[in-house]
Amino acid sequence: MIQKIQKKAMAKINLGLDVLGRRDDGYHQVRMIMQTVELYDLIEIRRREAPGIQVSANLFYLPVNENNLAYRAAKLLMEEFQIREGVSIRLDKHIPVAAGMAGGSSDAAAVLLGVNQMFQLGLSKEELAKRGVALGADIPYCISGGTALVEGIGEVLTALPSMPDCGVLIAKPGISVSTRFVYENLHAETITEHPDIEGQLQALRKGDLKGVAEKMGNVLERVTVPAYPVIGQLKELMQKEGALGAIMSGSGPTVFGLFDDQEKAKAAYRKVKSSGMAKQLYLRGLSGENR
Repeated sequence: MIQKIQKKAMAKINLGLDVLGRRDDGYHQVRMIMQTVELYDLIEIRRREAPGIQVSANLFYLPVNENNLAYRAAKLLMEEFQIREGVSIRLDKHIPVAAGMAGGSSDAAAVLLGVNQMFQLGLSKEELAKRGVALGADIPYCISGGTALVEGIGEVLTALPSMPDCGVLIAKPGISVSTRFVYENLHAETITEHPDIEGQLQALRKGDLKGVAEKMGNVLERVTVPAYPVIGQLKELMQKEGALGAIMSGSGPTVFGLFDDQEKAKAAYRKVKSSGMAKQLYLRGLSGENR
């Protein structure tokens, strides 16, 4: 009987993010290339005799009730399989919160994987993903991680060849951007310029890092950059400092740049830090998958 499980919940970046339209149910059809990076939350799940779910976190402002995706992920499986025991979940957060890096979704994915393992439910990753998409569109991807093409509303995944190794400079400015605000102001039907997702796929299949980086694009920037100029300023600074490419991740406000030279990446880190534009700043590598 498993009493305790620890999982890494990996952060993600969007190498390409396109929105193809809005469905009748309000969900947006997306086409994205997603990649996990070596930045993660630590999730510890403990079995309890008393029924119920307890959540605690190292950040005082995080909800620890049903407003937390990790709580809802545990509840989803425990109710479906009528698990009478309880669990306590400890979130040790390092992924920036509300940053476009799928921190909450990755925590929920780790909890789905952990509860499945702890109570020997026997669900495959595909079966967990089908359940997870009801909680959040990024959760199916976060269950598998790695390099993937993500389509539909986030539930259609195609594994891709691994990204060539590179340094990733991640900068989150001290602002919060509402995902709802971004999508409500996107007006998908008016978009005429789309990121070159096909070109990125070809570059990935060739192992061409420069090709992937040069074709990076995020259609959501048409909303966020005019509203929050610091996002555009961070992109410009990273590119000036030698990034092969720099874009916003997800609905923002985090900006990341890809570097093929470690010394340039370190110099860019120091430059961004001294600029004061980033509240949180990390220099990391790529990661193969969620643990």
